[in-house]
Amino acid sequence: MKEETYRRPAAGQHPPNLSPDYKSTAGRSPTRPAIVLPQTLSEITGPLLQNERLDANENDLTRQRMAEPLGERIIVQGRVLDENGRPVPNAMVEIWQCNAAGRYHHPGDQHDAPLDPNFYGGGRARADAEGRYKFVTIKPGAYPWKNHHNAWRPAHIHFSLFGPAFATRLITQMYFPADPLLAFDPIYNSVPDGARERLQAAFDMDLTQPEWALGYRFDIVLRGRNATPME
Repeated sequence: MKEETYRRPAAGQHPPNLSPDYKSTAGRSPTRPAIVLPQTLSEITGPLLQNERLDANENDLTRQRMAEPLGERIIVQGRVLDENGRPVPNAMVEIWQCNAAGRYHHPGDQHDAPLDPNFYGGGRARADAEGRYKFVTIKPGAYPWKNHHNAWRPAHIHFSLFGPAFATRLITQMYFPADPLLAFDPIYNSVPDGARERLQAAFDMDLTQPEWALGYRFDIVLRGRNATPME
């Protein structure tokens, strides 16, 4: 494995560890410069996910329970690419999200919104040889999160990408185009200006299926000047 695979990203692409408007970062951002530890063979080569077997409905979040969930069905599709626009094959793409009412299927979420027994909110997909992945899901709702007065998170889907080993895991969020809550969200706005727009999916009529679901395209660029901002 070439060492350049693990090189540090350039400045100005990703949100800083400390963003004062995003209040919880004050408690978890480092107060001293990071110490770079050399990577050993165990971090670079394992554990491997390339042979992980996925269940048939892991990428279709609308078919994981006894009935269909409530909400607007959507298709999210895209490609995982490197800085030169080349596909990254076989990447493990994982998503998690709240339901259409804005509530996560998690005991820590006590938001006064209904749970949907038919929506778990998590899925996985394996990118193909051309870096393509696809999910069918429900458009998530906005929800309050108490970061500041009248704070609401815009609709978003969390993405996690695994390369050949856990050392290559990256996490980001996908937002929806022209969401009015984006202007007020300190997480979205912690991303440097000029890069945050890469977190917005694009509505795609070619992906939209008549009388069934709207389609959104979200390509993920892992590195370079067009890199998707990562958390």
